[in-house]
Amino acid sequence: MNSHGGPFDVVTLGETMALLSAPRIGPLRHARSLDVAVGGAESNVAVGLTRLGLRVAWLGRIGDDEFGRLVHGTLAGEGVDVSGAVVDPGAPTGLMVKARRTNTSTEVTYYRAGSAGSRLCRKDVDAALLRGARVLHVTGITPALSASARDAVDAALAEADPGTLVSVDLNYRQALWAPADAAPVLRRLVERCDVLFATESEARLVLGDPRAGSGADGPSPVELAVQLADLPGGPRQVLLKRGARGAVAVVDGAVYEAPRHHVEAVDPVGAGDAFAAGYLAELLAGSDVPARLATAAAAGAFAVTVSGDWEGLPRRDELALLQLLDADDAVVR
Repeated sequence: MNSHGGPFDVVTLGETMALLSAPRIGPLRHARSLDVAVGGAESNVAVGLTRLGLRVAWLGRIGDDEFGRLVHGTLAGEGVDVSGAVVDPGAPTGLMVKARRTNTSTEVTYYRAGSAGSRLCRKDVDAALLRGARVLHVTGITPALSASARDAVDAALAEADPGTLVSVDLNYRQALWAPADAAPVLRRLVERCDVLFATESEARLVLGDPRAGSGADGPSPVELAVQLADLPGGPRQVLLKRGARGAVAVVDGAVYEAPRHHVEAVDPVGAGDAFAAGYLAELLAGSDVPARLATAAAAGAFAVTVSGDWEGLPRRDELALLQLLDADDAVVR
């Protein structure tokens, strides 16, 4: 039994880092102060799910330092179960630095080599937390951190109950590994999951398509999603994220399109995690595909309107306010 008195809706694992961000636009070297927060793809999803009313546990490693205590306290404060977090006295908590170089571009730099999160390993995977979970959510980031972190993902997949849905967000990070190294590992994840989140470029990477960009001579987003679903053992639900252009989905062979929202993007980092959280929340609620995509798109829209990777994620009672984000007069009276 866990601290919630029963199985979790979702369990996720990965590295959560301290996040330093410059409050003003411009080169980071000119910043005179930095805001301190936390960020990590898997924990972003965990927070998004808890705000939408689900019970979520996060597994990961943090350093025995102030940044590690910040990660632990922040996630616990958002209602995420962190009883499976491991404190590593021999390595620091990873660090992410974010700066807005211009009004429309964000630069993210990672300091995670040798971090506590990169030392995540098979024995860190708490089988008791996984028992009875409805969804296990992992990303393609964790296998890129180290061989032991890759083993941890494999262990989680092996320990998950047969009835647990496996959700994967590919989240390819070129700073962590080369395409040739990433492709076979990510492809194996695709072939082992039930729900897949990917971008067009990530889909091409997994499928071995040499064309780097989209165009008339390459597969359409729908064709890419279908090809991913058709891989041996491939996922029945494929969500292809397209940023400001929305998203397409292929679910049980049927094609759907997510609604688009016209909002002022303050910080685009974390939008994909918000999308995944919204979709998974509705999936577990038994909603149909259009409703899943509507909440996913809404969560993504909320996320980009606020600085920070997860701070703008909506509660369920806030989803109805999305029409205000699209409107010219957004005053709630």
